Amino acid sequence: MYNDVIKKARSGMDKAVEALKKDMTKVRTGRASTTLLDDVMVDYYGTPTPLNQVGTLSVPESRLITIQPWEKKLLPEIEKAIFKADIGLTPSSDGQIIRLVIPPMTEERRKEMGKLVRKMGEDAKVAARGARRDANEAMKKLEKNKDISEDDLKRGEKDIQELTDSYVVKIDELVAMKEKEIMAI
Repeated sequence: MYNDVIKKARSGMDKAVEALKKDMTKVRTGRASTTLLDDVMVDYYGTPTPLNQVGTLSVPESRLITIQPWEKKLLPEIEKAIFKADIGLTPSSDGQIIRLVIPPMTEERRKEMGKLVRKMGEDAKVAARGARRDANEAMKKLEKNKDISEDDLKRGEKDIQELTDSYVVKIDELVAMKEKEIMAI
């Protein structure tokens, strides 16, 4: 039972880190990345479909994303979807391919993005601490029901705290890496 509580806490903290990673892929860094288009949904014969399922996305240059639709008649639908997604990019089409030029970010915009990333990191830490709280409560419940001893409770709380500390360090490292990426010109 003791190990189950630790396992559940680790799982909750892993989810917090994964959610942070996923959220950070959507933060613009001034470099082209197809992950910027992950949430763009195209109207494909009346069905909302992810952009990457109606065409080929590529990054031929550091500030350019190209979209090659599998059906030429989807070009206007893809352009509409990009505008509708409000990602701050303007598509330009030559009838064959859509190009999205990533404008260089201003210093002020970089700082805003840095703040956003730090807030995401704080949210992930809160989630990790929530998993710690749940695990500590579960340990206390086990001790109250006489399933584990008081020594096991103390050891469990110490192990859970060490686990939480390691995840907080991991989150801080991810945030620092993303901030560095944002501030790079």
